[in-house]
Amino acid sequence: MSLNVPNAALVPPGVAPVAAPAPPAGAPRRDAPVQGPSFQEVLRSRTQEAQGVEFSRHALQRLERRGIELGEQTLARLSDGVERAAGKGSRESVVFVDGTAFVVSVRNRTVITAVDPEHMREHVFTNIDSAVIA
Repeated sequence: MSLNVPNAALVPPGVAPVAAPAPPAGAPRRDAPVQGPSFQEVLRSRTQEAQGVEFSRHALQRLERRGIELGEQTLARLSDGVERAAGKGSRESVVFVDGTAFVVSVRNRTVITAVDPEHMREHVFTNIDSAVIA
């Protein structure tokens, strides 16, 4: 091991030179690469999220009980509405598609509940920060 000592005469015999200070506890090591998902993996997961929405158990029960059928075109419009709400920074939104209202957690891309026009007469939507007509 070689040490870079500017003037060996200044170090008394029998005294060991001081080593470089240790990094603080919990600090990341500079020589170790940071582990995590690759850019490609993050991009792929974000793209998958953007392509569709999920339905909560409650929303699925409401769809079944109220006889609301969702075709591919309706799902595509719903997903587009959620994307538009996300683009504006919305967190909770009501998305209207052909008269049916979908209350959606925009961040989670999850439909919380669905209300058809027949059941919407006296319905009040609370805890939403946006509305989208898709």
